[in-house]
Amino acid sequence: MDAAKVLEFLVNLKLNNNREWFQDNKKWYDDSKKEVESFVSEMITTISAIDPSLKTPAMKDCMFRIFRDVRFGADKSPYKTNFGGFIAQGGRKSSYPGYYFHFEPNGESMLAGGVYQPQPETLKLLRNEVYYHSPELKAILEKPSFMEKFGQLGDFDKMKKAPKDFPADFSDTDLLKYRSYIVLQQIPDKMVVSSEYQDHVLGLVMELQPFMRFLNRAISNG
Repeated sequence: MDAAKVLEFLVNLKLNNNREWFQDNKKWYDDSKKEVESFVSEMITTISAIDPSLKTPAMKDCMFRIFRDVRFGADKSPYKTNFGGFIAQGGRKSSYPGYYFHFEPNGESMLAGGVYQPQPETLKLLRNEVYYHSPELKAILEKPSFMEKFGQLGDFDKMKKAPKDFPADFSDTDLLKYRSYIVLQQIPDKMVVSSEYQDHVLGLVMELQPFMRFLNRAISNG
């Protein structure tokens, strides 16, 4: 993947987020999009060999569109200033855990893994698994190499109080407050454009495997 071309396009798109500029630079966009799609397609094949639960989804089902929905927000900029793909069983709309590849300049690129804002019935399955197997999840999250790469669970949408349908005296009640079960690593531009990027993200994918198996088990057995 020519990541430098991709990031350069996104830098310029952010400075010129309008339809006229986009149409004038449509080939640049198309070339950048193809670079990302080729990379995501390769990752689907490679990660599916590591994580068979993915069942090799189609690349087109994993990619997010660059066009923004401007109907309800105050920001009427027509385009996202990133490329993203969610590799999961069934693609980007899946309720199963997956791997999110995000490309955005100025250190905003990332690899994330897990389940993002699932539907209530899926969230209940995840919380049940946490409730019955919290020592297992804690061991995964507290493994030094995992913490070094990902830190802690993302708490951007964490509840202030534990859900009411679990015992109040549960010792690991904090783990039930999450509405998403994801971890991520932000990746600097220097790494994204380097020859080491693919090996770097595959190392992250390998580290994620126990976490992903835990989440998959919760949903698959529900």
